[in-house]
Amino acid sequence: MPIEDLRATIRAGEYTSHTAGLGAGLLQANLAIMPERHALDFMRFCQRNPKPCPLTGVSDTGNPMMVTLGRDIDIRRDVPAYNIYRDGLLSESKTDITALWQDDFVVFALGCSFTFENALEQAGISLWHIQNNTTVPMYRTNIETTPAGPFCGPMVVSMRMIDPARLEEVQNFCRRYPLAHGAPVHWGDPAQIGIANIGAPDWGDPVPDEPGKIPVFWACGVTPQAAVARAKLPICITHKPGHMLITDIAEDAEVPVFRP
Repeated sequence: MPIEDLRATIRAGEYTSHTAGLGAGLLQANLAIMPERHALDFMRFCQRNPKPCPLTGVSDTGNPMMVTLGRDIDIRRDVPAYNIYRDGLLSESKTDITALWQDDFVVFALGCSFTFENALEQAGISLWHIQNNTTVPMYRTNIETTPAGPFCGPMVVSMRMIDPARLEEVQNFCRRYPLAHGAPVHWGDPAQIGIANIGAPDWGDPVPDEPGKIPVFWACGVTPQAAVARAKLPICITHKPGHMLITDIAEDAEVPVFRP
């Protein structure tokens, strides 16, 4: 489906599922939307933690149009599902945040690992969650982020089962996508990064233990959601995990700025 048609379908509220496998060739993005008084600290947090928080776009204060990421992206309606946090607690999920929009909001778009998945599949590296229409599993780890202001907490990772014979190929391949978390941060024993039960992800859906494959973990853009919860902002809006913004930026772009 052309991106214009896909975006129109999402905007109309007719598609509210995950975006894995959609928007082939285009950069997908995680979201964090917050009042301007917290924005500089959050930008510092992203700069200090580029693996889980690769910053790809920042809106003008109060402007819901993400002009640097696409021709017509209204951040209030162009994501399949949003999570709304109040005082650090998840209060609700919505498919449209127009009624919640504030004139002091700043939108941060952060690169997403969904971006490189299409390229991996084209290279013959199958991904179970895409083939089975589920959301990639995500886990809190014992890897601490570098704090900035009120933002701190553990790195969150996403996991895919990979043939160990192709691990080096996958690592080298993903390094081409620094705006989408780049190379994996860990592979093998999940306990080494604080994951007690790989079958019970904190977000997303579990995947089977595929024979002959090992778990491989990438830094994940859900990390800011854990940081936001600790910061206890009066309000912060994020994407619902797995439900990303699909931009008009090419997945292999060196600079994530849209030029018509």
